[in-house]
Amino acid sequence: MKNVLLIVAICCSAFTIFAQQPEFDKLEMLFAQKHYKKVNRHAKMLLDNPTYDYSMIPTYYLSMSMLQLAQNDLYLKKNPQVIDEAVQLFLKVKNSANGEQLFNAHMYELNWIKSDLISWGSDLKRKGNQEAFKQVQSALKKMYEGIPDLEVPEQTVIKDSVIVVKEVEESIEEATLVSRDLIVETAKRYLGTPYAWSGSSPAGFDCSGYTCFVMKNFGLELSRRSEDQYNAGKKLKEKNVQKGDLVFFSNGSGISHVGLIVSEKGKPLVMIHASSSKGVILTEIESSEYWMKRLHGFATYLH
Repeated sequence: MKNVLLIVAICCSAFTIFAQQPEFDKLEMLFAQKHYKKVNRHAKMLLDNPTYDYSMIPTYYLSMSMLQLAQNDLYLKKNPQVIDEAVQLFLKVKNSANGEQLFNAHMYELNWIKSDLISWGSDLKRKGNQEAFKQVQSALKKMYEGIPDLEVPEQTVIKDSVIVVKEVEESIEEATLVSRDLIVETAKRYLGTPYAWSGSSPAGFDCSGYTCFVMKNFGLELSRRSEDQYNAGKKLKEKNVQKGDLVFFSNGSGISHVGLIVSEKGKPLVMIHASSSKGVILTEIESSEYWMKRLHGFATYLH
């Protein structure tokens, strides 16, 4: 009888650890919607409540929100220790008994943060903010070391690199690279963003505002109009088009729309774009009579 009771107790404990909680679901939803200040406040509230001491999820989301908020120059200036504090919280989760399971369940977010940190680090270096750059560099190494598929190697080598800083030092400083994969991953974060005339921010995009915004994350300054983006880009034949390149459409009186290719070279063309009717969506170009009739050409800003 004692053995039965022990087994029941263990099972109940395991269920408690991994069962879904509405409060945790709320954190995940707010984070996905990029409400980082709300995530920060809600995570702190849960950490102050002993009811949730059994889980590391509030600590995890507090760390994640701090790393996102730190990317605001004003916030970082007011909170210079925020990166180090966020890393310490992250390591607390990483080294906990259920850290591996938690990370496995949040792999998409971990990839997202990793990409953000790499891009942010590159931007800080370009701006000459060496202190913050070194903090980000150190954060990447500490956070992702030992995590399969996410570890940042000592010498970062990414295929299809389009931006290369020739100085070879440590971590990001060894090779600041931006990949086509990373561009597509960044673009997909804004799926579902509503269409807004002349919009060029996550509050709302039009087609050329969206491509401008995505590429700006990687130091690529595009003209605001889709026609100018086509004229300034290097023209491509369809057989050479690959993810990260741009596709342009004409309404008969000039270029009227632009999208970002997300499909592999030689595969059926798929673009992500800001549709006037549905906002940011994925579209299979060759399966759409509407888009095929209007297809004008392709251009790239990548090398």
